Formats: sequence, C-alpha cells, structure tokens
Amino acid sequence: MDGEIMARAGNHLYTFDGRVLEVFGNSSVRFHVRHMHLSVKGPDRKGNRTVEIRHGRPDAPGDGYVWRYSAAEWGSLPGLDGLLHAVRVAIDQAG
Repeated sequence: MDGEIMARAGNHLYTFDGRVLEVFGNSSVRFHVRHMHLSVKGPDRKGNRTVEIRHGRPDAPGDGYVWRYSAAEWGSLPGLDGLLHAVRVAIDQAG
C-alpha cells in the first residue's frame, strides 16, 4: 500500500498507513495490524453496521472499541469501507 488512507466518520478520523490504524476523536487509539482483530458486521435488515476493533487476535482478544452506524450514516461516510477493507487485507497478510 502506498501512502496513507483517511476517512472521517462523524467526530472520528480514521487513518491507516499500511501498518497502524489510528482513530482520532473523543479518545484516540492506535492498532497495529499484527496485534489487531477487525470485525465489520452488517448490514442488518435495517442497513445498520457495527465496526469492532480489538487489540489482540480473535482467539485472545484484548481491549476494543465498537462503533455503530445507521444505514444513512454508513452511506454518508466516503472512504470508510475502503479503508476498513485495506486494514483487513493488511491483517490477513500479516498473518
């Protein structure tokens, strides 16, 4: 991946440089792809999605953060889906 990907979601700014995902907002947090679990659930029947990011791996999850987005919010978040896809690819490649 070349460069940094950024996406804004409400009062949060997501940035990803290929190794570290940072989420800036009320409380800022950093996740490294070798020590992160990402889950994007949805859309449910109403179009809502849930993004959950945890330190650690699925078999030993640590502290995490959950963001919930309505269908309207998700549709108005340019770039977030692509950023999360890039993070997922990086996690899979880091194995």
